[in-house]
Amino acid sequence: MSDTPSTKQSNSPSVWRTMTGAILAGTMAFPLAKLSSKIAQSFAEHPFTSENQTALKIAIALKTLVVGLSTLATGIFCIAALGLTALSIQILWQNLRSALTSSESESMDLSE
Repeated sequence: MSDTPSTKQSNSPSVWRTMTGAILAGTMAFPLAKLSSKIAQSFAEHPFTSENQTALKIAIALKTLVVGLSTLATGIFCIAALGLTALSIQILWQNLRSALTSSESESMDLSE
């Protein structure tokens, strides 16, 4: 499987693809943040009551696990959105710099 120029071109990130990914990740992060907040609020409003210390410790561990995992999922999508946004800015900056340098070299060729 040799890499042809068309294969390399289709796999390279573009500003459009990275911004679309950032928008999708941000769109997924917002409902996850709301869900995490609702889960934590629900656990705070409905405490587990029991005389058994083992049952209380298991309930606390499960609440911590559920809230932690939902918050982790929210954080992952937020970081992905920020990273993709930064990547799109970097690609845009590189495209602008390469366009400026190519126009400068063309103007130098024309003057000679």
